[in-house]
Amino acid sequence: MSGPSRLAPRQQGNWDWRAASNFICGGSGSALLLWSAGAALLMGGDLRVFVFAGLALIATGLTCVWFELGRPWRAINVFRHGTSSWMTREAIVATVLFCCGAMALAGAQQAAALSATGLLGLAFLYSQARILAANKGIPAWRHRGCLPLVLATGLAEGAGLLAALAWWRPDAVVAVSMLLMALAVARLFAWRRYFNALQAEGAPTGTIAALRAVDPGLVWAGTAAPVAAALVAAAASQPVLVVSAGALAVLTGAWLKYTLICRAAFIQGFALRRNPVRGAGASAPGIKPGWQSTLAKAPDRTKSSGLV
Repeated sequence: MSGPSRLAPRQQGNWDWRAASNFICGGSGSALLLWSAGAALLMGGDLRVFVFAGLALIATGLTCVWFELGRPWRAINVFRHGTSSWMTREAIVATVLFCCGAMALAGAQQAAALSATGLLGLAFLYSQARILAANKGIPAWRHRGCLPLVLATGLAEGAGLLAALAWWRPDAVVAVSMLLMALAVARLFAWRRYFNALQAEGAPTGTIAALRAVDPGLVWAGTAAPVAAALVAAAASQPVLVVSAGALAVLTGAWLKYTLICRAAFIQGFALRRNPVRGAGASAPGIKPGWQSTLAKAPDRTKSSGLV
């Protein structure tokens, strides 16, 4: 293996499909809790089936992560770092969330329990987004646009799951359609800002290639088709179109997060801002093997600083 290839970014191997499943199931499930609580409080009716589905999705994601651990029974140690780790905060929020969710399912203090469950669902989603942002060695995750993207897609997926409400609540078709359209557009906006900024500022070539492959599907299947279907559903009161739009939003969001975790997550690699020289003369341009763009040209300060 040559020197530059050893220095180039490589795909991370610590998190696989099980870790991605936590972000996929946990993100959509937590947002479903938020939207279910809001729908129940604003529109009335018994929506505990959606609360149960949201809790089940979060539990599925956390179980996948638990099985990924080499020594699963040491998972209890995650609670020891509440002041410094977003994984710990995610676990703490999940514990309280399941308690409030159980109260909501049991019917105890229904309004208060539902409100708390929905807000804790939002806190769980935010914690997951911060977990990715805290991984500074992976350019695709540490980028400032990653956190709003994870939040936006989670909220869109939760609304996509809530679209099933339209099957037996015709009065909810318009409201759910409008919510889904707004969140699908917001997700596309967050995606475009993130991906365009990542390309402009530079990233590993593998990261750019993996994310570029997702772009057409997210634009057309994840935004244009759901928005069109939801718009027609709201105008013609067609529940099946709302459900179809929701399914597209959920599936494209899941594929986006799987790609972000498992395919686009390349470790930083090595770089030199400027190639140093011995003796007099200007230093050579820097190198950054395996990146989509070369290093930005840095000003040569050696002569002005009196170093040579």
